[in-house]
Amino acid sequence: MRKLIGKILFLGLAVTGASSCDIWNRSLQDVLNHPFQKAEIQEPAPLRMPNSVVVCRTKQCAPAKLSMSREYIYNSLLHLLDNNNRQNALICAADAGTHACIENYISLPIRVGITPAYMYVDSVKITNVSVAKGNTSLNLVLNYNVTYNGQSPDCKPAKTLLYVKDTSNIVMEDGGYMCRMTSIGQTMIKTLFVIDYIDLDYGYIGGFYSVGLSGPAFGGGTGYMLIRLPKDAYPLSPELTNPRNTQAINDGRQILYENAPVAPSEPVNSGGVQVFPINK
Repeated sequence: MRKLIGKILFLGLAVTGASSCDIWNRSLQDVLNHPFQKAEIQEPAPLRMPNSVVVCRTKQCAPAKLSMSREYIYNSLLHLLDNNNRQNALICAADAGTHACIENYISLPIRVGITPAYMYVDSVKITNVSVAKGNTSLNLVLNYNVTYNGQSPDCKPAKTLLYVKDTSNIVMEDGGYMCRMTSIGQTMIKTLFVIDYIDLDYGYIGGFYSVGLSGPAFGGGTGYMLIRLPKDAYPLSPELTNPRNTQAINDGRQILYENAPVAPSEPVNSGGVQVFPINK
């Protein structure tokens, strides 16, 4: 009798496993209670282009295509990134609908040699911001903080291009940067970031990302992330002039007054022409 029950249970599990390959992603209690229910696996957000970029300013958010131009978005991004030049920005995996952080990093499965691993990126440092030719793109130099399995590889800066084509096409991509993740060679990492959310009040930039690795370590993944900059887009107040030295100005005026010629107290007759003193 026990053998018969065992065979029936094994057959039922086999049929369930054949009809639903994700049975091994569920707990034993869940399988026993709901043997024919599929597991809910959260897939990473796929890379896609937005219909319109949402821009937040003065505590109000609206699609950019309704009331903004490409030039306004370009100038706003330039101000935002220039204010945060030489600063560290935090990166987090976020929800595409609410723009709220889910994790304090983004992660993607990779394989280092023959060893499975996960690569993490939790921050990026902006080391240079410059205007590219044509006033439609920005040249950036970014330093990503890359870790995997508790190790921090030596990575070179990523030369990045932020291109603003129109109000629904804002892309940030790099040509690939090298990281020494193994002892036998270097791995190239390429990042593509499609922006669909810009918050000028709090310094947030959100969008879908795609990161790929090639070399001794390879792999990649997609998802939605937020770049949280420490400063907002305004006020933009560069120090264009040196501060005024009040004491030096007063000293200069005193020297001018001491060396100035003393005007005569009475009119002077010089060849029939009277010269009158000028009162200070």
